[in-house]
Amino acid sequence: MSTAATFQALRTEEGRRNPYPHYAALHATGPVAPLTGSYAASVHGYDAVCRVLRDPAFRVLDAERLSRLMPSWQEHPSLTVLMNSIMFTNGDQHARKRRLITREFTARRVAALADTVTSQVDRLLDGIAELGASGAQVDFMKEFAFPLPSNVIGELLGVPAEDRAWFQPHVTAIGAVLDAGGDSKYPPADKAAAELSAYFADLVRQRRQDPRDDLVTLLSAAGEDEDTLTHEELLSALVLVFNAGFETTTHLLGNGLEVLLRHPAAAKRLREQPELAAPYVDEFLRLEAPAQLTTRWTAVDTEIEGVAVPAGSTVLVLLGAANRDPARFPEPDEFRPDRADNAHLTFSAGAHFCPGALLTTTEAQLAFPRLLARFPGLALAGEPVYRSQLTLRGHTHLPITVA
Repeated sequence: MSTAATFQALRTEEGRRNPYPHYAALHATGPVAPLTGSYAASVHGYDAVCRVLRDPAFRVLDAERLSRLMPSWQEHPSLTVLMNSIMFTNGDQHARKRRLITREFTARRVAALADTVTSQVDRLLDGIAELGASGAQVDFMKEFAFPLPSNVIGELLGVPAEDRAWFQPHVTAIGAVLDAGGDSKYPPADKAAAELSAYFADLVRQRRQDPRDDLVTLLSAAGEDEDTLTHEELLSALVLVFNAGFETTTHLLGNGLEVLLRHPAAAKRLREQPELAAPYVDEFLRLEAPAQLTTRWTAVDTEIEGVAVPAGSTVLVLLGAANRDPARFPEPDEFRPDRADNAHLTFSAGAHFCPGALLTTTEAQLAFPRLLARFPGLALAGEPVYRSQLTLRGHTHLPITVA
């Protein structure tokens, strides 16, 4: 199959459901493949992906670039929110925003959330036990994978508990903008972005009048001097922190549980040795990455592994394929939590390494051992239902039984 045909296959429903044979076909062609059309090249070899993610010549999509590709982009609130965030800025602007956000998003603050995560996990497991009594099916995504990160990131930000369920469909709508597709994704995404921005604007006003020990208060107060976020940047930061903290963790939990339930010996081992949670979570992230791809563009003529990338070109960076590069990971399609040096690229690398990676892995490391210990008979109750996306890979439904 040609490279062009491989990419066409990746865009089909089956390709989105199971991209891995297509990644293997790409690896057989080398670490980089030239393309025609929207992308100058596919970058899928591990070392090549690392280079692109760390090389400042390759930039994330930003307002400058989007204005050339889509002059009317500012008509879409969803794109405005995205372009104001650290995910879609480069250079000094990115460094400034990232510094202001990450100075509050500390390891100490994440560690302080451990008791909150544990109590939220146990509360949700109680609900699953009640729903799954007498062998009834339970949707793991609805009852655990969606609410756990929503509650944790809500606690971190200071979003009241009664408002958190409202966020889930809004987050999903904005996330759809990141995937390839037509203009039909914009109306729901724009509505969600406008409503989330209005929500956080109101919450910022409340916290400035009544400060609390939460991220909304801290980021709102980080504006007393010139080294600060603008109001628009602040709202974008809050929307994106909630989105990123929600989506990645949700699909790590769903993808990881499916892997465990299809590998009962590995599940038994983690149940008996909960101290192995960290390498298990890293292997879930490598094998079934929630974030499968990203893009970069270059303003100068350059090349990757001998493939020319002219100035103004965009390359497709396949994180999920790099995580399964046989030149970097022996037997890459196998679940092997004992892998040494499991430096997966799911959280990206370089300047745009995910600032919420520690929170995401902490939640999963606490959740999986408690889930397995609580339900020794945990099993799949049917075929999982996957999202029709490749960029953000995960489930919409994951049926389980616990008794």
